[in-house]
Amino acid sequence: MKLGFFTAALPNNTLEQAAQWGAESEFQAIEIACWPQQKASRRYAGVTHIDVTDLTPAKAKEIRAMLDGFGLQISSLGYYSNPLHPEAEHRETVIAHLKQVIAGAALLEVPIVGTFIGKDKNKTIEQNLEEYAKVWMPIVQFAKERGIKIAIENCPMLFSYDEWPGGNNLASTPAIWRKMWEIIPDEHFGLNLDPSHLILQMIDYERVVREFSSRIFHVHAKDLHIDREGLYQHGALSQGMGWQVPRLPGLGDMNWGKFFAALTAARYDDVVSIEHEDRAFEGDENLVKRGFYIARDTLKPYIH
Repeated sequence: MKLGFFTAALPNNTLEQAAQWGAESEFQAIEIACWPQQKASRRYAGVTHIDVTDLTPAKAKEIRAMLDGFGLQISSLGYYSNPLHPEAEHRETVIAHLKQVIAGAALLEVPIVGTFIGKDKNKTIEQNLEEYAKVWMPIVQFAKERGIKIAIENCPMLFSYDEWPGGNNLASTPAIWRKMWEIIPDEHFGLNLDPSHLILQMIDYERVVREFSSRIFHVHAKDLHIDREGLYQHGALSQGMGWQVPRLPGLGDMNWGKFFAALTAARYDDVVSIEHEDRAFEGDENLVKRGFYIARDTLKPYIH
């Protein structure tokens, strides 16, 4: 395995600055944020460390040479948006950019693109699966033709009341993943597994690793703390509102020893990328980096 980090938490850095810091901080891989050049609609989105809209073979070669110089592997290009958005125009914009990210990954010789399935939060799972079947078959085919694997993060995208009640990402549970792959059984289509979202849903993350090992293309390292007072006040039917607290690895409820034991038993030997969404380490770049150091030092003993 290799330990990496997702650049979305460093929006004011250039890619070269983020890479230099990552190399100096003993990271081995970098997951690169590739949103379009526009104002972010939510935290840790809208960050553009590679603008895939004007990426050329020459630029891709320069980027690879720069990162190779720092000894960093590109684990994935990340663009986490909503391809099943209920507004048709927004949906088409998202899908068009996702295809540009996939094409960019091919130019950069990066094997994986991380993203969301998306969801219409006001429709049922069954209704969303019907839309998924129409929307995602051509996207997966587009990626397959370019030799790129799509790694879907299992985040429900349900952090605030504007995402309530259904959340903005369909691919959140084992039952849904099975249905997704039944509809599109392509070997280029798998998971970017983030165990913190399993804690929220009380899903056994060790069992997930055992059962879905062949579909785990990439791993996000993020922790989650369940605020028991908030849970008492709001109840489980609030779906996390008032009691789910994203934390950096080592500061939440994850048992990282058990998780890495499951990964190693499953022969996972790729990148574990730290995803920083911890409000206690925000607002100042030095504080953000302190958070990354805590996460790095928590996970480093498990990386061989």
